[in-house]
Amino acid sequence: MITPVTQGAGIARIVRIGVAVAIGGALALSVVPLGLHTLAGCAVLDLGCPPREPRGRLPELTRLTPVEVALSGGYVALGDSYSSGEGVYESEQAPAGEGAARCHRSQGSYAPQVAGAHAFGGGAGFWACSGATTGQLLRGQYGHAPQVSRVTAETTLVTLSIGGNDAGFAPVLTECIAKLPWSSACVDQDAEVRRRIEELRPRLREVLAQIRARAPRARVIVLGYPRPFPAEPSKGVTNLSVTDQRWLNGVTRRLNDVVGAVAREFEQLITAFGAPGSVEYVDAYDAFDGHEVGRPRPYLNGLVVDLDELTVNARSFHPTADGYRRFAGLVNERIVAGPGRPMNDFRLTPP
Repeated sequence: MITPVTQGAGIARIVRIGVAVAIGGALALSVVPLGLHTLAGCAVLDLGCPPREPRGRLPELTRLTPVEVALSGGYVALGDSYSSGEGVYESEQAPAGEGAARCHRSQGSYAPQVAGAHAFGGGAGFWACSGATTGQLLRGQYGHAPQVSRVTAETTLVTLSIGGNDAGFAPVLTECIAKLPWSSACVDQDAEVRRRIEELRPRLREVLAQIRARAPRARVIVLGYPRPFPAEPSKGVTNLSVTDQRWLNGVTRRLNDVVGAVAREFEQLITAFGAPGSVEYVDAYDAFDGHEVGRPRPYLNGLVVDLDELTVNARSFHPTADGYRRFAGLVNERIVAGPGRPMNDFRLTPP
């Protein structure tokens, strides 16, 4: 059964076709130019009409480059002493932000250098703190707000070094230096250090999960640690035998492998789900190659002793000014290069 609406529409179409046939027949018998046939078909049947000019442009979706993603919002530098600038910190220098004195936060660190090399749309914040563990980064240190709380939805670049204090690298190194020269006390710590490094995995996952939750569009650049001694040590350094140096290099490699594996897990998930942002690991293990402790121009401080107080200065075995410049170069290179895949961040341009 045909409904009244359908029946009316059908009658209208029949009438239009009839009119078109009549007009078409008349035009065919006349000497009217061919173009009028097309105009008639267009007018009556809406057929053969020339393309119409669009009434307005649609919004355009543009994929952002890695650099555009990183610079579109704010930069937040988090982490431990390797990020705070412990190796170049001087107590009399001007503070580098809130809590700088207790955190040994220095303008000579790589973070201020990165901030000064780019025009971040949302400015830059430097919150790394010497001695920070993953737990302190999440829950606070020295009565300060947690570092992770500085990350917001407007953050588009985060840099981070973390894990060395969870592994107990400072006390491990102290034990190695303070041992009797002929003892094996340094390498005897191996089992305990391995356990601590393995326990780092879930803690680092929590850190990256919180950063991603707070800044889901951000690029997160996670830095590994540099090898402290030559790949093939040839002599003892500061009561550290060749065996001790090789073992400490191996500890650094093991720590970096865990940090890198967790970072890559996040990056693989982001890629699989086509999510915005990234988590990018920068393996700095060989970054100071040729400039390790014991070399003529080291990028790491050796043992620094305060003779007045007969104490070991905290800058010991932390990057020098040259070392921090090298770190800044690594970060700047990664900002440009990106994660090695197209970003899933887009800009919507209105019509």
